[in-house]
Amino acid sequence: MRAPFPTLIPAPTSPIDARPGAGHGTGPRRRAWLAASLLSLTLPAWAGLPDVIAAAKPGVVAVGTFNPLDNPRFSFRGSGFAVLDGSYVITNQHVLPPANEVEQLSRLSVLVARNGKVSEARSARLAGSDRSHDLVLLKIEGPSLPPLPLADADAAREGMSIALMGFPIAGALGYSPVTHRGIVSAVTSIALPAANSRQLDPRALQKLREGSFDIFQLDATAYPGNSGGPVLDAETGEVVAVVNMVLVRGTRENAIQYPSGISYAIPVRHVHELLQQAAPPEPTATALPR
Repeated sequence: MRAPFPTLIPAPTSPIDARPGAGHGTGPRRRAWLAASLLSLTLPAWAGLPDVIAAAKPGVVAVGTFNPLDNPRFSFRGSGFAVLDGSYVITNQHVLPPANEVEQLSRLSVLVARNGKVSEARSARLAGSDRSHDLVLLKIEGPSLPPLPLADADAAREGMSIALMGFPIAGALGYSPVTHRGIVSAVTSIALPAANSRQLDPRALQKLREGSFDIFQLDATAYPGNSGGPVLDAETGEVVAVVNMVLVRGTRENAIQYPSGISYAIPVRHVHELLQQAAPPEPTATALPR
């Protein structure tokens, strides 16, 4: 449920302000009150964004592979974010390396925040996947991360204020989460077929029969490296989608200089579906014997 709009107009705090008609006349006091009222209507959408960013950053991770003999040891592939109890991460299927690219010494890993910086590598393994919506669930080792709250399946609407977070061009800009803000500019349809015939398992075939599905178009500019990162409701901090595809002109280098300004994201409803299929069931309370 969306958090209620905060009230920014203060209640009367002095006898002068509280007397009948104070601040509601026709002179300068009246105009000042009206200006404050109008300003209060434009602030709430972004007033809480710094708090939203501060709360989400510890749960946003860089996804890649780790090899102690490589230089650099961590090979970045995309972004992700913690869910459930904080020991699981959501990212895009296409962010993961093909099986034949993971050597004996290389392992799937995520970089997590430590002392305010993303620097600690954790091993990860595949816990579930939804190829037709390009989503995967990873199980990570070590202490739990702060999980990001998921919005209801139908929470996002066209025109809502959002913030996307991840690691754009991470190899060049380092591993510090970056936030871009914008709106859901459109809801359109798209189909993501399987990459090859070996991936056409019964579940993938069923998804292909179901046809296209809705995807969010964003006016916030994302870059290579943002894939798999969360799209947040800028007011509540809840995840409403997962960054998936970035339309760029030319190569990755040109993406910085010539971004298209159009990004796409998978609605959170498909994250909910993946968690229902792949996540372990929550423990149930056992009644004590009488």
